[in-house]
Amino acid sequence: MTFHPNTLPDLKGRVFIVTGGNSGIGYYTVAHLAEHGAHVYMCARSPEKGTAAIANIKKMHPSANIDLLQMDLMDLTSVVAAAKHFLTLEATLHGLVNNAGIMATPFKMTKDGHEAQWQTNYLAHWVLTEHLLPLMLRTAKTLPPGSVRIVNLTSSGHLGAPKGGINFKDLSLKDSGVWARYGQSKLANILHTKTLHKTYGPSSPSARNGEGEIWVSSVHPGLVETNLATSAGESASGMMSVLSVLRVFGLMWPADKGSWNSLFCAASRDMKAEQSGTYCEIFRRFGEPWWQSGAAKDGKLAERLEEWTGEVMRKEGWAR
Repeated sequence: MTFHPNTLPDLKGRVFIVTGGNSGIGYYTVAHLAEHGAHVYMCARSPEKGTAAIANIKKMHPSANIDLLQMDLMDLTSVVAAAKHFLTLEATLHGLVNNAGIMATPFKMTKDGHEAQWQTNYLAHWVLTEHLLPLMLRTAKTLPPGSVRIVNLTSSGHLGAPKGGINFKDLSLKDSGVWARYGQSKLANILHTKTLHKTYGPSSPSARNGEGEIWVSSVHPGLVETNLATSAGESASGMMSVLSVLRVFGLMWPADKGSWNSLFCAASRDMKAEQSGTYCEIFRRFGEPWWQSGAAKDGKLAERLEEWTGEVMRKEGWAR
C-alpha cells in the first residue's frame, strides 16, 4: 500500500490530540495534521519544549492551528487534569493519537505506584482515552463512519513481553529486564486497541445502536530515528549497538516517515472499516518483525486486561 501525507484530505474543522507531540514521530504527526487544516492539541510534559516545537511548525506552516496541552504521563493527576481542561475547550474530537512513550528505561515506580514504562506507555493513555471517549462518541454520532479515530502506537517490541503476555501477579516486573517491561506495555497497547474496537468499532453494539462508531488502530511505526532510546539504561546497550549498525546501513526511517503510519490511521480517506482493530504497518524495512505474538491475538487476555485496568483505575480515582 502506498501512502503519502500529501494525500490527506482537507481537515479544516477537525480536532485532534497527539501525545508526545513535541518531538520525533509525534512532532511530524502534529505538523502534517496541522498543515492540512486540523486544529491540533500537542500534549507535552514540558511547556517550554512544547511551545518551541509549535513555533518551529508554524515557521513551516504559518497558518497552523496548534495548541499546547500540558501533560505528564508519569503523573495521572496531570493526565486527568489535561483531559478535563480539553473538555472545557472543545465540543468535538475527531482523532486521538496515543503516541508518547518511553523505552527500556531503568526500573522506576511512579508517584502513582506503577512501574514507569507500564504507566507511561499504557495506563496513562488508557486514562486519557477513557476521559475523552464520551466526547468522541458524541462527535461520531453526527458523522459518517470513519470520521472519528483512535491510534495507539505500539511496537514489534511487544514480542519481548513475558510468558503469558501480561504478568498480573507482578505488573511492575521488577525482577525482569527492561525489554520485558517495555514489551508488556506495548502488548497492552495492542490489547487495548482490540477492546476499543470490539466496544466502539464497526459492527460493535455502539455502532449498531447509533451511539457512535470509532475506528481504532495499533500502529508499529517501524525502526525510526527518534530520541525514544536516549533514556535507555545500560542493559539496553546491546540493542543500541544494533540500532547504530542499522543506522549506518540506512535501515531506519527518519522520524517524519515514521509518522506516516499514524497519519494514515488517524486521517487518511484510504483507511477501510475492516482495518479498524488491526495491527497496522503501512511501511516495513527488511528484517523487521511484522507479526503479532500469540498473546497479542488473545481476546480473553484483552478482556482480562481491560477488567483489571478498569477496576484499578476506578479504585484509584483516575477513571470517569
